[in-house]
Amino acid sequence: MNEERDWAGETREIVDANLYMVVATADSSGQPWATPVYFAHSEYRDFFWISQPDATHSVNLRDRREVGIVIFDSSVPVNTGQGVYLLGVGRELPAHETEEGIEIFSKRSLGHGGGEVSTEDVSPPARHRLYQATAEAIYALDEHDHRVEVSL
Repeated sequence: MNEERDWAGETREIVDANLYMVVATADSSGQPWATPVYFAHSEYRDFFWISQPDATHSVNLRDRREVGIVIFDSSVPVNTGQGVYLLGVGRELPAHETEEGIEIFSKRSLGHGGGEVSTEDVSPPARHRLYQATAEAIYALDEHDHRVEVSL
């Protein structure tokens, strides 16, 4: 008897177990760029990270808001890994919209031994900004390496 796979549970476990995600952006000509960033999330739908506004991925988001994100554990044995794949839109949050995201980010950061972050740390003239990606579709891979959309 085949048991129904718990796609949502597996997806949540992968997101919760990992500290970094890879954010893929593209510039105005379509040139891709992928960047690993420490992240925090809200309900597996909104993902937050902190970066410099002149970093390539940050500049790309000003031209194209579309993002691809992958979260995975790179320490597992070959051919045993699983990942979470997200398609969505990303943006730099303006200073007046950072309070909730900073709270979410700081709580996770403190839980992992990092520091607390304040709104002032991501508002001009500080050198970093808070970014948010909102997932429009979330996928995992089935046993044939085909993407399966996951509802969380």
